[in-house]
Amino acid sequence: MQRTIATLLAAATLTAGVTTTALVGGAGAAVAADAGRPDRYTVAADEGGSKFEGIGADERRGLFYVSEVTGGEIHRGSVQNPVAEQWLAGDGADGRFTARGVTVDGDGNVYVAGGPNGIGNPARPDLWVYSPEGELLAALRVPGTADAFLNDVAIGPDGAAYFTNSNDPQVFRVADGGDGWTAELWADASGTIARLAGFNLGGIVLSADGSAFVVAQGNVGRFWRFAAADGAVSEVATGGADLVNADGLVLQGNQLTVIRNFSKTVASLRLSADGSAATLRSQLASDPDRVYTTAKMLRGRLLAVDSKFDEQIATGPFDVVGSPWG
Repeated sequence: MQRTIATLLAAATLTAGVTTTALVGGAGAAVAADAGRPDRYTVAADEGGSKFEGIGADERRGLFYVSEVTGGEIHRGSVQNPVAEQWLAGDGADGRFTARGVTVDGDGNVYVAGGPNGIGNPARPDLWVYSPEGELLAALRVPGTADAFLNDVAIGPDGAAYFTNSNDPQVFRVADGGDGWTAELWADASGTIARLAGFNLGGIVLSADGSAFVVAQGNVGRFWRFAAADGAVSEVATGGADLVNADGLVLQGNQLTVIRNFSKTVASLRLSADGSAATLRSQLASDPDRVYTTAKMLRGRLLAVDSKFDEQIATGPFDVVGSPWG
């Protein structure tokens, strides 16, 4: 029988050296990093129901951004306000009909991955960059492929944004070179990573020492290390841990949290500083009534997106759930 989060957390308090992470959506979840913050944030939804996926966090401003799959709207919330509001329109605004991963750089610029937005329609962008005020800075196609599915994005040690492709095993680099924003193919691992059925490269984080990106290949539960210096790729040793359906990744120190969406499980691993190896610490059951896709840390607390991917027609509540960092 699968143990519940509560059982695992109770056991963890008796086990030295074990770190656990919980994603809880029930009524007893209101254990916040500080008492003044809501335990969840309501996200505005379309009348016919909405589905969500990505989240970006602006630590300095205390803001978070959530992407809507159904329409491509971007919603913005703040740590103290229980209601997130629509920040950017979708349904064709700036050529965006859907959106996936989101991240925020040190200047507060917001990067949005378009998922399949450009597939079958070369007039539509694959990604967007916005200023903190919502000004469109760039709407770009990525080069060399007509079926890029840009899934997730992370900021590199050089300040550029790196987007994963869930179709071909590629990572694209997006930056403002001083004379405009450009998207380039930064790494192509086709000779090492096979393109398989389902979602391939997805979640991406920068290693603790900044030397590499760690990228999840969710359909097979494998992890890959892309060297930041040159994009050279090698497999991350995970000791055979079950990481199928790995989606969003959160790294804090040496603890890597892996959101395993449809498995409704959260894995916690100890990741080496250079991202070359990971050791499983725990596998925790998440809320059975939610499919979490990804999460970000904001002001010392995890914020996780309830995607509604398990509902044909999504019904409320539509939430970003806050949980303690165990």
